[in-house]
Amino acid sequence: MKKFSRLSVSGSLLVIACAALATTVIPPSFDDLVGRAEIIFQGTVTDVRSEWTGEGAQRHIMSYVTVKVEEAIKGNPGASVTLRMLGGTVGAETMEVADAPKFKVGDRDILFVENNGTQFIPLVGIMHGRFRVKKDETGRDAVFTNEGSPLSDVTQLGKNEAAASAGRPISAQELKQAIHSKAQAQSEQAGH
Repeated sequence: MKKFSRLSVSGSLLVIACAALATTVIPPSFDDLVGRAEIIFQGTVTDVRSEWTGEGAQRHIMSYVTVKVEEAIKGNPGASVTLRMLGGTVGAETMEVADAPKFKVGDRDILFVENNGTQFIPLVGIMHGRFRVKKDETGRDAVFTNEGSPLSDVTQLGKNEAAASAGRPISAQELKQAIHSKAQAQSEQAGH
């Protein structure tokens, strides 16, 4: 009976440990993205490096993504931001976090950052806190989700993801204006 109890407790601990590693992300609304982000900025990835950290069972890979800030939209990010993210590749070994954005040098993004250095992926809503900026066929900076779908309606984010991505992508300038307006409204509401 004691052997069964120990196995049962060990099995329960294993299930709890696995559940803690699982990630379920409810897509945040535009209000949540703007409200939860400590800093929001547009920038270009200039460096991505990964390294082993920790000892024994706590040993894991961390990646450091350095982004040159081209325009601060909310908060004061400074000239560059280095995002500290769980996962990456060192040599032949890769550790991945499900749904985490994968950055490469040259990527242009608008990022919604929270808890950098303390959260395993420091973007609001993990992949939902990254919007890719790419030139469209007319040469304008258009906005796409982390997965590459066009962002056409910020009001549908977190409500109807299909509607948020149905149609022509908004411009980076339109997204930045919407962020400024929402941040100002949230600030005024908090003051009352």
